[in-house]
Amino acid sequence: MYKKIVGMSGDNEGWQVARRRKGKTAKTKLQVSVSEPNFQDHLDVDKTEARLNQTVSGLRYEVFYAKWKDKLLTAAVGIQHFLEKNGDTEVSANHGLDGSPPGPPGQMECVCFGLGSFSSCVTARYQLAMLLLLLDALKIERSDCFVFDPVFSSGEKDVLKRIGLTVLTENEEGKREANKPTIFYLMHCGKALYNNLLWKNWNKQYLTKIIIIGNSFCAMKERTIDREFIRDYKYISQITAVCKESLLPCPSHMIDVFSDTAVITFPPGGVDELSELTWLDPPEPQYEHCVDLEIVCKDKLR
Repeated sequence: MYKKIVGMSGDNEGWQVARRRKGKTAKTKLQVSVSEPNFQDHLDVDKTEARLNQTVSGLRYEVFYAKWKDKLLTAAVGIQHFLEKNGDTEVSANHGLDGSPPGPPGQMECVCFGLGSFSSCVTARYQLAMLLLLLDALKIERSDCFVFDPVFSSGEKDVLKRIGLTVLTENEEGKREANKPTIFYLMHCGKALYNNLLWKNWNKQYLTKIIIIGNSFCAMKERTIDREFIRDYKYISQITAVCKESLLPCPSHMIDVFSDTAVITFPPGGVDELSELTWLDPPEPQYEHCVDLEIVCKDKLR
């Protein structure tokens, strides 16, 4: 879904640098048309899976990965403690396994949109590798991680299924409701995707169960004209002042992969600061003024 830098051939391992334009989130990525024949439909699944495993192994020993893991665990434990305090029956405590810190909320899910073509794009492959590492760290079953991108080839879907992830079949445009504690992994996606996600979960009960790993909302605000940000991305605009962002470290050699990424949560004390009128009958986003929406819609390619 959404904008990724995509390699020009299956063996292209070169870094693709996204040009920054005024009003755009940094490092958005060039989108491939889902209507064109995909050369990856017949990719070598064994080879692609092996390359992914190699990427996971290398990334595991990067110093910054440990910091990502710690910040995400802290966010997940915070959600768990809040839900336990408020009597959420779906949450089960998971403390001190193997000497580790308290675990994440019980029955936690993960949703990944906009990953991109990981068989041809090294950026997307590193982002997928990080996702797999974080699932392990949070003790989330791979089958409880739901992934979708309209640019996935049939071969890439086979790889994702083979490694245990659940591939969604419908383009939800980011409008996915969090019925239980959920991590949304949205690396370098368009603003409309985040805005749609917030709209679909626009109530205090749902937002307090959500963790977003993705582009900083504060950075989005800084790079967008104020009146356009408020008009076109209403839900990001309203929540930015009260959500909690923890910027994740990114080494210089990974700048095209993990830059501008934050762990974003919605603490109860923050969302309570918004007026009660804010939550009443939220209208579905329409984006009638957006020329470049940066996502693939159900009915047409924008």
